[in-house]
Amino acid sequence: MRLSSPEDSLMLGTRLAALVRPGDVIALSGPLGAGKTSIARGLLAALGLEEEAPSPSFAIVQPYDPPDVRFPVLHVDLYRIEDPEEAEELGLDDARDDSLLIVEWPERFADAYWRDALWLSLEPMPDGARVLTAKVPAAWRDRWLLT
Repeated sequence: MRLSSPEDSLMLGTRLAALVRPGDVIALSGPLGAGKTSIARGLLAALGLEEEAPSPSFAIVQPYDPPDVRFPVLHVDLYRIEDPEEAEELGLDDARDDSLLIVEWPERFADAYWRDALWLSLEPMPDGARVLTAKVPAAWRDRWLLT
């Protein structure tokens, strides 16, 4: 899929919001400035968040709860995580039971940690567009919008 503008990234997030449910994990991968946070912002806005979602780069985990959003969401940025064992301190395993996890920089943890995640990779192109590729796990195959 080609995302020609930041608005396309926001719109993809909006489309994803119609498909997600508590317990899902969306892994967003790509270099700095690739549009990961734009997709997350579009998704959060479509789930009801009225203000613009900040990048969780420094907080690492930015929680959102009803009534601000339809159901609990954790927006996670693992860029500053150096040791995968820090995952336990973040409480992500527990949150997977009842929250949507939107995870930027998922490659900081082993792939096995995200085995059930919808993995979206963004690659910036010279013309400013982004090429999005998806790894779609079994839990998503019946609802992934691009299959």
